[in-house]
Amino acid sequence: MIRFLLVAIVLLGFLVLGSPLLLFEWILGKVDPERKDRQCQCIVRGMFRFILWLSGTKLVVEGRENIPKDRAVLFVGNHRSYFDILTTYLVMERKTGYIAKKEMERYPLLKNWMHNIGCLFLNRQDIKEGLKTILQAIADIKGGTSLVIYPEGTRNRGGAGAPLLMEYKEGSMKIAEKAKCPVVPMAELGTAEIFEKHMPFIRPARVVLRFGKPFYIAELPEEFRKKPAAYAKARIEEMLMEMQKEYPDIRI
Repeated sequence: MIRFLLVAIVLLGFLVLGSPLLLFEWILGKVDPERKDRQCQCIVRGMFRFILWLSGTKLVVEGRENIPKDRAVLFVGNHRSYFDILTTYLVMERKTGYIAKKEMERYPLLKNWMHNIGCLFLNRQDIKEGLKTILQAIADIKGGTSLVIYPEGTRNRGGAGAPLLMEYKEGSMKIAEKAKCPVVPMAELGTAEIFEKHMPFIRPARVVLRFGKPFYIAELPEEFRKKPAAYAKARIEEMLMEMQKEYPDIRI
């Protein structure tokens, strides 16, 4: 419980006491948007690193060489924990945002920091609003901002008899198809062991994050071109099964 309280205090303190920083970054964005982007990334990454240290998380990263250095990409992954965002963001070298559910905009200050690092909010109930978000995502990737999306649409809570991955929504891949950008599959093992498996306790855990080889939707075999999300899901399932064999002590 002590770890949970420490993380909660640090996060709340950052959001509240960091309000002047938000104002400063807003002003800086009017003068030097690129510098604002860099600073916000450093601030958020530093906070995430501190929270992971408090939680006792040890992160192992594999396959960094599979992330293209010269252009923005769409990262596609499995989603088991709130900590998926913290662990993956530490690895991103260029500006990277996340496709989050619209409900996250309910939280003041948090939503401002999310906007500052390039996150977009998807309304899953309103088709018209959802399309606007997809179009913005396409524009962002073309403009140089990578994006992370979890095509399951929500956290997979696992449990006895649960599938390794839930259904991947095909609409999630429209971003990469229209932006003509690489898709980088990423598989993560162990994040639910930090918090979700024993809420409200936060416990030390070892997490493995692996990036697979990128692919372009247009270059997929014809049978997968119409269902690229199914292809990405198969790739990530394969990665997870390999990782479970290599790290038998870490549960997904």
